[in-house]
Amino acid sequence: MRKPSTAELRRRLTSLHAWELPKRNGALAPAHVWTNRDMDPTPIEDQTWSVWVILGYWATDTINLATWQTASAILSVGLSWREAIPIMVVGNFIVAVSLVLNGAIGSKLHVPFSVIATSSFGYYLRYFCIVSRAILAMFWLGIQSANGAQCITIMLRAWAPSYNNIPNALPASAGITTQGMASYFLFWIIQLPLLLIHPTKLRPLFWIKLFAAPVAAIATMGWSVHRAGGSGDIFALRATVSGSQYTWLWLTCMSSVAGNWSTLAVNIPDFTRYAKSTNAQFIQLPAMPIIFTACGVLGIVTTSASKVFTGDYLWNPLDIISIWLDYGSGGRCAAFFAALAWYVAQVGTNITANSISAANDLTVLLPRWVNIRRGCMIAAVIGGWVLVPWKILSSASTFLAFMGGYAVFLGPISGILAADFWLVKKGHVDIPALYNPDGRYRYVGGCNWRAIVAFLVPVAPLLPGLGLSISGADVVHINEGATNLYTLNWLFGFLTSVVLYAGLGYGFPAKETLLKNTIWDLDGLAIEAHVRDDDEGAEKGSGLGPSEKSESPEAKTL
Repeated sequence: MRKPSTAELRRRLTSLHAWELPKRNGALAPAHVWTNRDMDPTPIEDQTWSVWVILGYWATDTINLATWQTASAILSVGLSWREAIPIMVVGNFIVAVSLVLNGAIGSKLHVPFSVIATSSFGYYLRYFCIVSRAILAMFWLGIQSANGAQCITIMLRAWAPSYNNIPNALPASAGITTQGMASYFLFWIIQLPLLLIHPTKLRPLFWIKLFAAPVAAIATMGWSVHRAGGSGDIFALRATVSGSQYTWLWLTCMSSVAGNWSTLAVNIPDFTRYAKSTNAQFIQLPAMPIIFTACGVLGIVTTSASKVFTGDYLWNPLDIISIWLDYGSGGRCAAFFAALAWYVAQVGTNITANSISAANDLTVLLPRWVNIRRGCMIAAVIGGWVLVPWKILSSASTFLAFMGGYAVFLGPISGILAADFWLVKKGHVDIPALYNPDGRYRYVGGCNWRAIVAFLVPVAPLLPGLGLSISGADVVHINEGATNLYTLNWLFGFLTSVVLYAGLGYGFPAKETLLKNTIWDLDGLAIEAHVRDDDEGAEKGSGLGPSEKSESPEAKTL
């Protein structure tokens, strides 16, 4: 990263225009549309993600505190480990299908989700999807940071036990103690420079987490089993529900597991755009369910053993690690490094699932001012401080319920993206037109009415269930059918939107958007971001309507 000179720093402090990013004069967009390098197609030199890097990405994303504790939610409703394991496998496999379908778009076209959405939603309607995704990413970035602050607390207590005796000077209404705020600030400030790593430079972080997090997880499980003299009684438990209630609870938990990844199912192209080949991203289909389930099983075994020596099921591994602080200097040393490993795990998830996702969205919302690095900084400030995540965790249960139910909206968005690319457009897109507000993807006033219908139809019947989850049965009264339908929110939204959008696309086609080949070119010159080896005879395009031509001399090369 180039350091600004003294003169440049002076300009940035005195002039807003000094913060403008260089305009991409040779980019695909018309001369009057501002783009920057991070929203243009990924150049060949940045297409560095192999199969192994994508595998490392998913290991980085799935091995975290939330995954470890997934089974706790399943067992708490009356099911057992016998149901929890297949639920995790099936739920993750289902969402992995969506990840592969949408991930293939990024690995072929090498553009981010916020640009790809133009093809299905229209140039202006896509901003609804972009803003929705950006807000959600920043929200979860803050929540993950607040949860991960406990790692800092354990490390500092291991280093200086007196840290546990810091007096609290904050009122109860703050939702956090003085010690908690100190730990949170340290978590955030140490995390900040890591969030600024460009996606093309993330491979070392993947390998570090791929080593550190599994070692800490297995060590925690091994110690707990040894301390308990076995794996505990959780494997003797059986489901306490039966009949139709059992079936609906099984489906509810399965849909909830799938919904955990509803955000990435939408914006996975933000990462697969860096793939070396179009086939590399298919590793997601087997890898994601396997890694997630393995982490979940470690959580089940460790939690079961923890009840033997604590009397309670400790689902949070940091609660077990905290016990080590009472085992002298050796225990504190073990606790420090285990907490450090989980810190790396939390930060890794924040980078791959939240920070970069929000940054990609912000680059399209504000291309004149924001690139990925600046977007990560903005997301860190808004998610980490403006949204006050510690306050949300301590008191805003209604807001948490709403954000947790956001899969209601993300399922249809994911389904529309997949149906548009695979079923309606047959994998052929005019890439220059994705950047042109007057191009073939303008539809009607920049909005594709087919996408609006395919979005609203599955969302509408799910809103009563969302209202119930937010306000409770005392305020919202709905029948059992609506309640059961909401339990399948992401899956229902995804499948319904696929069928509706494909049907509308076939029945009422937008003929100007249907191509026989992918258009990689602008005014007859090749986009250097892509080596055309799979679309021989691809069309030359201008990014405009079928009969329009751009005369801009700036739109010649990438």
